Amino acid sequence: MEQNNYQGILQKSINSGFNKNSTAAEVIKGIDLNGKTAIVTGGNTGIGLETVKTLSTAGASVIVPARDIAKAERNLRGISNVTIEEMDLMSPDSISSFTQKYLDSGRTLDLLINNAGIMWVPLRRDSRGYESQLATNYLALFQLTAQLWPELKKDGGARVINVSSGGHQFSDFNFEDPNFLTREYETLQAYGQSKTAVNLFSLELDNRAKSYNVRSYSLCPGAVGGTELGREAPLDLFHKLGFSDAEGNILPEVKASLKSVEQGAATTVWAATSPLLNSIGGVYCEHADIAELRSDVSVIGGVKPYSLDQNSAERLWKLSEEFTGIKFDIA
Repeated sequence: MEQNNYQGILQKSINSGFNKNSTAAEVIKGIDLNGKTAIVTGGNTGIGLETVKTLSTAGASVIVPARDIAKAERNLRGISNVTIEEMDLMSPDSISSFTQKYLDSGRTLDLLINNAGIMWVPLRRDSRGYESQLATNYLALFQLTAQLWPELKKDGGARVINVSSGGHQFSDFNFEDPNFLTREYETLQAYGQSKTAVNLFSLELDNRAKSYNVRSYSLCPGAVGGTELGREAPLDLFHKLGFSDAEGNILPEVKASLKSVEQGAATTVWAATSPLLNSIGGVYCEHADIAELRSDVSVIGGVKPYSLDQNSAERLWKLSEEFTGIKFDIA
């Protein structure tokens, strides 16, 4: 049986041949996805939209769940092999309705790409009282994957791709107060915690699912320009972080360092399709390769050891079942 990635033991480059400048079109070159079916959340904007375009061009049938159907139809117009379905990640009932409809359809599922996410938002809570970044970026992902598990395991060979972020270094997962009930809310801590949760879940899912030949990956797309991720961020926050001037204009050196949307989608597409990962799972990827393990939080890039910790991964799985009320029993 393949080795697991607990404590980041597999976190080392496999010399994929790609780098931070590679695009989604480049990493999928030569890969045929005819007959494959993918679900891409957040697939109507940003790197999710580019992911959908790339998979469709390679022959895959792509389902895009969306809260705003009209917006999704506008943005996805002209792309072949795409079906839009209604789903709101902040609504557990909406997720359940989508997954039940999908299971009832009898369609296969080869790729589940959990791409959607939010960032820089003020304190909000969902109907259960859970903090919105935790609910949207992680708990929705856990629920969607759990409820689609019967289809994922059916034929073997499926992959679950969870878009995380280098922002996981903003915070470990706070098991004592994950929903900011007793501690002061800080938006980047909440974001970092949610992305650490994504990494821990991807690690644990792979370890449990690989006996069914289902593999799981988390990844950092990089700092990408031209997305909607920062639409709610106050201008003074970017200024405090050194990203912009006092008027809110992004600094030239910052703008020059950003990836294009085509480059930002590359790692997602690589993790979803690369044959180099056929016998490797549970790893955190960046720049279309496996990332290095880096414990120094002052160093940008790589993956932090606490987000690949076995005890935390197993503990989070149990907590996620409690929070969602869903028993994710892989059997």
